[in-house]
Amino acid sequence: MPLKILFIGDVVGSPGRKIVSQLLPRLIHRWDLGLVICNAENAAGGSGLTIKCHEELVEAGVDVFTLGDHVYRKDEVFTLFERTDRLLRPANFPLDSPGEEAAVVQAKDGTMVGVFTLLGRTFMRPVDCTLRAADRVLDRLGPLAKVIVVDIHAEATSDKQLLGRYLDGRVSAVLGTHTHVVTADERILPRGTAYQTDVGMTGPHDSILGRRYDRVLAANLSFVPHYFEVATGDPRLNGALLEVDPETGEALSIKRIAIDQDEALKLMTN
Repeated sequence: MPLKILFIGDVVGSPGRKIVSQLLPRLIHRWDLGLVICNAENAAGGSGLTIKCHEELVEAGVDVFTLGDHVYRKDEVFTLFERTDRLLRPANFPLDSPGEEAAVVQAKDGTMVGVFTLLGRTFMRPVDCTLRAADRVLDRLGPLAKVIVVDIHAEATSDKQLLGRYLDGRVSAVLGTHTHVVTADERILPRGTAYQTDVGMTGPHDSILGRRYDRVLAANLSFVPHYFEVATGDPRLNGALLEVDPETGEALSIKRIAIDQDEALKLMTN
């Protein structure tokens, strides 16, 4: 029987956390999800992760968390790293950076699943090579898990596509985050790896990437710095739903998930 995994795209602020809290318990039951992975690096006020925000998402049903370039924006994350090994910083950070670089967790059906995240190198902070870091982590995870999901947190679509091709047949899925804009290129690559360039943002879509567009507009027109507050309108849950063969780790299907307010209301009332 296929293992179903839901990957939730960048959760932004309280609107993102709220829609996850409302929908995820229902989706776990309705879709018979075996594991839920969530990128939560923007969950606290749009940048970083706090203890309270982490607890909200765990209570909703998230099993594993990936982070990206905002990993250390909130000091509370260091306490979280001491409390859980299911909160992951990018694996191509320096080896002595705080936080786990990968996790192996047990899905509901008993399948062991490896998870790690990598930071892209184009228009991002300087980090180690994503490809070599992936090789190193896979050497470690290979004996422990057949099913492996990789979050590539990158600006450039080419960085994401290259990693997908490089890891095709070696992992179950390569899923992009960071740009907050969902792409319509979900597919199974030739050797059996599910791929999507960006799974999109979970949060307010009446915005500029989750932020109030009036604030972003004012800053661009005037060059005067403005605080980019998290927007509130049109919250949506975006992500990818995977079906994976638990014996081989091969992806059987990938479905783009985009749940707006109308569909969310139907799910909550039916």
